[in-house]
Order: sequence, then C-alpha cells, then structure tokens
Amino acid sequence: MRHAFLAHCRIVLGDSHVYTSAADMAPFLTDWRGRHTGLAMAVLRPGSVQQVADVVRACARWSIPMVPQGGNTGLVLGGVPDGSGAAVVLSLARLNSIRETDALNRTMTVDAGCILQQIQDEAAAHDCLFPLSLASEGSCTIGGNLSSNAGGTAVLRYGNARELCLGLEVVTPQGDIWNGLRGLRKDNTGYDLRDLYIGAEGTLGIITGAVLKLYPQPKASVTALAAMESPSDALRLLALMQDYCGASLTGFELMSAFCLELVATQFPQLPRPFSDAQHGPSHGQFVLLELSSSESEAHGVGLLERAIGAALEQGAIKDAVVAASVAQSLGLWQLREHIPLAQAKAGKNIKHDISLPVSSIPAFIERTAPLLQQAFPGCQLVCFGHLGDGNLHFNVAPPAGISNEAFLENQDAVNRVVHDSVAAFSGSISAEHGIGALKREELARYKSPLELNLMRAIKTALDPQGIMNPGKIL
Repeated sequence: MRHAFLAHCRIVLGDSHVYTSAADMAPFLTDWRGRHTGLAMAVLRPGSVQQVADVVRACARWSIPMVPQGGNTGLVLGGVPDGSGAAVVLSLARLNSIRETDALNRTMTVDAGCILQQIQDEAAAHDCLFPLSLASEGSCTIGGNLSSNAGGTAVLRYGNARELCLGLEVVTPQGDIWNGLRGLRKDNTGYDLRDLYIGAEGTLGIITGAVLKLYPQPKASVTALAAMESPSDALRLLALMQDYCGASLTGFELMSAFCLELVATQFPQLPRPFSDAQHGPSHGQFVLLELSSSESEAHGVGLLERAIGAALEQGAIKDAVVAASVAQSLGLWQLREHIPLAQAKAGKNIKHDISLPVSSIPAFIERTAPLLQQAFPGCQLVCFGHLGDGNLHFNVAPPAGISNEAFLENQDAVNRVVHDSVAAFSGSISAEHGIGALKREELARYKSPLELNLMRAIKTALDPQGIMNPGKIL
C-alpha cells in the first residue's frame, strides 16, 4: 500500500516534491518551539490546488492520514505529525501566488501558502492595509493563520483572522474542491461554511485559497509607551483611550516590568524607557498603545497627547513617552515583539495563551499569581498580551536555581492552577494559538460534554475516515 501510494504521489507531484529521506523531511517534522519531533511516511509538496485535491483523493483511497502544514510556526503542535509515522505531511508552501487584488472592492484573493508579510506588502502597494500582524509574519502563511484563527496585535481594531476573511477555497477530506471565493460582505444563504473551516486547524479540510478583506491605508500612525503601577491602572487607561480615541485605537499591549527586564537582559541593544541598567524598570506595568488615523499625523499626535494628558491628570498612568519618529515607534514595538524571543533565549517556560473578559483581567492576575507562588515558590511570571481584546500570554518560568527540565515536570500542575482560574473567570484556555495536540486533553476537561459531542458530530460528518489531521483538537 505504502509503495503504491507514494508511486502515485510521485506521478502527480513529480519526484522532487515527494520527500521520504530523513534529511529532507526533518524541517517539517519538528514544531517551531523544538519540543516535539514526529515521524511521517513522506512530506508532499503540491504546487496547485488540483494537485492538493489529487493527493487528498489518494490519501482517502488508501486511508492515509494527512497533516496540513503552512509555515510550521504554530505553537500547539497542530502542524506536525505524531510519532507513529503513519501520516503524510502536506506542505502548502508552494501555493504562494496572489491571485488578484481588487482595490475598489478592497479584497485580495490569495493562495494559502502566501507568507503573511507578502500579503501585507501587496496590500500596501495598492495603498491598502491588511491588518493582521504577528511576530512570525515573515514566515507564517495565511492558510495557517486562518486555520488557527490567528489574532495578533491589531485585533482590538480589526478583529481576528476570521473577521478578515470573506471567502475560502477548501479541499475536502474526499478530495473535492469547494470554491467559496466570494468577495461579499453580505451573503446570507444558509450555513456559513467559511466559519466552519476557519479555526478548525486542518481537521475538517484543507484551506487552499482565501479572499481577504483590505482596509484604507492609515495616513498616520502614532505610538506611545505608558507606565503605571498595576493592571487595574492599565484597564482604566484602556477605557480612557477608548473614550478619547474611539476606533482610532488600534493596539493596546500590556507588559509587566519583568517582561521588559527580560528583554533588556537578552537584547541590550533595544531601547530602555523608564529604566536604567542599575535598577531596571521604574514601574510595575507598561502599556504599548497605537493610534491609526485617517487624518494627518498632527491630528493623531494631538489626539494621543490629549488622552495621555487626561490619564496623567486622573492618575491612571505615572509617565508616558510618545514616539517622535518611525524609528522610535519601531523601537517601542520591538520591546513587545521581543518578549517571546527573550523567553526562548532565557530558557523554557510553561506557556498559556488565555482570554478573559477584559474587565476581569486585573482580578484574574491578582488571584492567580499568588496561587502559582504558593504552589511553586519562586516561579517567575511572564505576563503580557493584548489587553484591549482580553488575550493574555500568562507564562510561568522556573524559579532561580531550578533546571528547565525539572520545572517542566510540573507542567500539568501549573496548567491546572492557571486553567482552573481561567474557567472560574469564564475565560478560554486558548485565545489565538489554537488547540492542536498540545491542549487536546485540556480542551476535553474544560469544554462541556454537549459542546464536545457537537464538535465530534461535525468532524464525523465531514471526515468520516478520520484522516484529516488526526489527534488534533479532538
């Protein structure tokens, strides 16, 4: 069976796009964080939608499990195979064409393998904006972004990937091609199949193309970093900024002093506002915020300065710096974007990508941080994230003197403290990273039996053979 299947794939794709040697397959089998390396029968690299469909039909015929993969930048083991070696990895990297840009309709139709930054640049070339922005935008692909319903730093203004997609093209587990590439803002004709596949992590079908929503390019963008003492103060600042700036508020990122200390230690070349080499950050919490204005830069700066002035008067913040140039703005954003990189350089963390009602975030931190210290004395809390949309990256690092390996043995116990607290605040254990294989057991713990049964019913109806990214989510 294996030989017949691979022979068929070589005919369809060509020998050079069917990888079976360990060396060729290696880059596709290990997840981005380097925690898991799976095995695969082969890595297949189709170059067209029709080739994807032909390969999927062959997988269905021979009952071969498939693991769709984009840029392999996922964080929950959703795009890598398990250790059985039974599956094939279906890489969509060669499907990387921008099919059409319609500036008047403000849409772009793209292949699933397009790099996110490529799409951003194409939109900018047409004086438009595609607002999805992630730390991995130079290597992640739009198919993976949609399959995981990626979030990023602009969700507050523009929404998740789901809100940025108008239509999809999908290859079903039977190898049929559904063409739903319609650039319509309104289409009330029954079940929304698009929303079914977005966020499904490749378990229901393979996204091969998408119609994306574009926006007018902002005429000005203004960035500031504000310092305060507590998450409660940050929440007060958020409400004040929304009152003053409305929809112009594009980004609102919370960072603890420990996060900035970590970045300063690992990347000393980056700016160090509100701190010095001897004493570190001078305040407990920081917010990086950004306004995007359809008017002049002077208007945006004036709007931001009035809001900052009001926040200072009301005691919501202690200090603030407004970027005076593009270079300064990029420097401030680098502080936020380098937090995950600084964590990786410093050692292993037990990571949590959680969402909560925005109003509950200060109380959640106030309750959960002491519980972690009680259970794991000396552990370090790396807390940062998209406060404006309720998404926290609530990561736990080992106490000083404890090895990464020894601390990671406590992962289940740490997860229990954090996720039980999330549940108590009616939150979600996955805000933007997805479930994959990493959080599958956690999902079963926190989803209701009814929700899980409904999800299984959908999976069984669309993928009765169970060959589409098996072991992920369910």
